[in-house]
Amino acid sequence: MTQDSAAPLNLSYRHIIAIAAPVLIANLAMPLQGAIDVGVVGHFPSSYNLAGLGIASQLWLLILVSFNFLQYASSGLAAQALGRQASGLATPNELADILYRSLGLALILAALLWVCRPYILSLGLDLLGAQPNSSAAAHTYLSVRYYGLVFELMNYAFIGWFAGQGRTNQMMMVQLLISIINIVLTLSFVYLFDMGLEGVALGTVIGYASGCVTALILAKKSLASISLASISTAASPHKALVSPSPQHLMLRLKQIYAADKMLSLFSLNKDIFIRTILLTLSFAWITRLSAQQGDLVMATNALLLQILSISAFALDGVAVAAESLSGQAAARKGRDQFITALKRTGVITFLLALSLSIIWAFVLPYFLSLMTDLPAVYDLAIEYRYVATLLPLMGAGAYWLDGIMFGLTAGSKIRQVAIIVSAIFFPLTYIVYALYGSEHAMLVIWFGVYWLLASRFVVAAIVLWRNQDVLIYNKN
Repeated sequence: MTQDSAAPLNLSYRHIIAIAAPVLIANLAMPLQGAIDVGVVGHFPSSYNLAGLGIASQLWLLILVSFNFLQYASSGLAAQALGRQASGLATPNELADILYRSLGLALILAALLWVCRPYILSLGLDLLGAQPNSSAAAHTYLSVRYYGLVFELMNYAFIGWFAGQGRTNQMMMVQLLISIINIVLTLSFVYLFDMGLEGVALGTVIGYASGCVTALILAKKSLASISLASISTAASPHKALVSPSPQHLMLRLKQIYAADKMLSLFSLNKDIFIRTILLTLSFAWITRLSAQQGDLVMATNALLLQILSISAFALDGVAVAAESLSGQAAARKGRDQFITALKRTGVITFLLALSLSIIWAFVLPYFLSLMTDLPAVYDLAIEYRYVATLLPLMGAGAYWLDGIMFGLTAGSKIRQVAIIVSAIFFPLTYIVYALYGSEHAMLVIWFGVYWLLASRFVVAAIVLWRNQDVLIYNKN
């Protein structure tokens, strides 16, 4: 099926912004809840609480974000299924089955991570090099946060499934609900019930549980039209049975979780998992370098990295549009459409990044004053505010090309980029820290952050440029 044999994609700037805007709004709410958590804890009496939250957040990323391949895989697969459906090469069942498989995998992973909980927390906090007080604070937070693990993993599957179809309004509803409930409950638990770090974590757990239920309700309408009793047969493919028997239901489940389909999902997830674990370990290494300098540096960098978190979530709105449109273009074998999607999402990405950096240049001092009333932390953060201001521009290219490659479901190339970047990043930052860390610790740490973001963009651009025809025309 060629590009010309199906209706052309809408690749106007207006349409790209229409996809990206709800995600941007929703995603800004997600780091806002994290920023409020940091702001609440930043007003606790001692800096070790803020340092503990920073360490706990990084370890949680290492635990959880390592499995956000559930989102990226379901998004890329859903986008390509939608493209095939538009070309008459797939049925709606394919979209539904992608969600079923992703949710099933989320439940399995949650069970395994729960069993390993004591070992993960103990080993993780030791490896991050936390000071005794901040380590105890981190353990308190994570012991509660772990109860929401299954909801966060399932949320990845739902969000990816919505994003791949360009159903960003549903994404926005789920993300906003999670954020609003989280913020309200966190403030209530801390200031009304004096629950401390446990209250901060509990608000997040309940927020994600509510979001998961909401996502299920929003997906129900689509899933209801694709009955679990819809059996594929040679005579009547995808024919729905009026009164399915248990045998028919079992047959349908076997079709959904067929070995070849699950192996395909695991293969893509394996590559994205490797990419994500390497990226998360890179930021964990940054956290470890900060922790080795003491609670003051750790707390300060926890504040400044909120700028990257908030900006990344904003830029992810355009990345979702890039993911959806590039995936649909690839499914149609439409090279011209793919190149147009690549260029136009890139323009919007860098314009948004420039706008964010300009905004941060003006508002960062006020943001920092809201985040903490600890004078030493605030003063050090102000001293290094300019390195944080440029973070949106430094990270824009990496986030943009991530979206493109996820839309192409280019698992092996995604993994290749991560391996190359990590192979340079870890020895380079180790050597630079060993040589200059004692006198210029903050500069060395932020050199590592900048290098990580820039190298991800450069390596991804090279890999994509060298393999673009293969990625477009050889995808099924």
